[in-house]
Amino acid sequence: MQQLFAVGVDEIYSDDMISANAASDSIGIVTTNEEDTITNRYTPQGAGLSLPITRRSFIRASTILAASGIVYLRQGVPAYAQENFDELRKLYDTAKIDWQQASGSSIVLGGLDHPWMNAIVPLIPMFEQLTGITVAVEKQSETEYTAEMPIKLAAGSATPDVYMVWSLGQAISAKWLEPLDAFESNPALHDADWYEAADVFNSARSFQKWSDGVTYGHAITAEAQTLFMNTSLMAAANVGAPATMDDLLAGATAMKSDTVAGIVMRAKPTGDANPWTAGGFIFSYGGSIVTLDGTSGLQMPETIAAVDMYGKMLREAGPLGIASYHWMECLNDFMQGAAAIGCDFSNFAADIANPDKSAVVDAATFGALPGGNGATPKPNMWHWMAGLNANSANKNAAYLFLMWATSKPTSALAAAAGLATTRASAWESSAFKDRFGADAATAALSNLSAADGDLFKAAWFHPKSGEILDPLAIAINEVITGTRDAAAALKDADAKVTKVLAG
Repeated sequence: MQQLFAVGVDEIYSDDMISANAASDSIGIVTTNEEDTITNRYTPQGAGLSLPITRRSFIRASTILAASGIVYLRQGVPAYAQENFDELRKLYDTAKIDWQQASGSSIVLGGLDHPWMNAIVPLIPMFEQLTGITVAVEKQSETEYTAEMPIKLAAGSATPDVYMVWSLGQAISAKWLEPLDAFESNPALHDADWYEAADVFNSARSFQKWSDGVTYGHAITAEAQTLFMNTSLMAAANVGAPATMDDLLAGATAMKSDTVAGIVMRAKPTGDANPWTAGGFIFSYGGSIVTLDGTSGLQMPETIAAVDMYGKMLREAGPLGIASYHWMECLNDFMQGAAAIGCDFSNFAADIANPDKSAVVDAATFGALPGGNGATPKPNMWHWMAGLNANSANKNAAYLFLMWATSKPTSALAAAAGLATTRASAWESSAFKDRFGADAATAALSNLSAADGDLFKAAWFHPKSGEILDPLAIAINEVITGTRDAAAALKDADAKVTKVLAG
């Protein structure tokens, strides 16, 4: 792929790379034969933006965006932004706001190594040309980010101006986030008709509002706990898709060998690691981490049974060294064919389907997390959020970026790169389904529909979520390693969590 950096723009967009019909459908668009233009169709009803854009321009834009995240650079500007900016900006110019109102200002975007950052950062030059605002990017690993960002914000740092929010409850209680309602009600900064919030998933909109009814951020991804399964290994072991947790255990055990793990899931004993995937087990057994009335759920029989099963699966069918696994190790093992089943974020489907990263592109399938002991499946879910730093000196510029990044046009472009955005229109596009995978998209939507956001928010949105999830993570790890049984490990964790909740 490195030859892309040495050839001209017209060579990159050769006609045999993508057919006109495929290109026109790749970001949810329809063509008109008479004038060789493309009209945006962002909703099933055909409502929303409707602008004439040349076919060749959108062939170019969608081709580059769909090409494994590779962006051709010329004079420091991505080719799709440089060559097609005049056409693409028409999608934004219909907004009844002055995009240039903060021209000359600079902001910092803070985030972690994540599909959203990977999709949005290549689009930033287009935002800079549209607004005249310069954007600097600060990106860290998830562990570094979640450890260092609270310290930085607690010290009153004015940057990053816009940042990915890892714990909404903590950020709100610490007053690190600027409320957004005043921005959204300001017609100089926000055009509600153009932004069309109704296109955003209901669950994502519910994430954006806190219990006080105030909006503190915009949801930027839609992710659900999903099973990844290697059909080649399943066929060889005569294993089918699991209908129950017992099926999942039996199948994973049957596929375990000296060279391949039957299943791989997070086990690292930190609050940002195993509680999320184990949480889906807990909810799918009918248990809870924090109950909806605000008490600890760690002594519920259903919670104990779920953690027992989670630990048993990884002890009996997991890989060597599983006790230290975070999501990165889990994803890598599955993509390299070293694990028959994975269970984590649905957004990983884009990596699994990428032949430059994955050895199981043709063998991977996706499915629903089953329930335990006859309970209704409730996989965990997550919407990453982005918000404004309450101490930012450039809040108007930061809000323009946030609105741009989560708008319909930008979401459509990011979806073409495989990002699971929060907008229904982007999920409907052929470009997203082709890159993310139709099978993966169907499974993700099914798991999102089955998820219980209230159970998730009771734990992860709690102002003291870190003090709740860390003891749980240690207990889960103890069960995985066989150090203690689930009842004993969770009894100690429950005592700590109960004290935190009472404080």
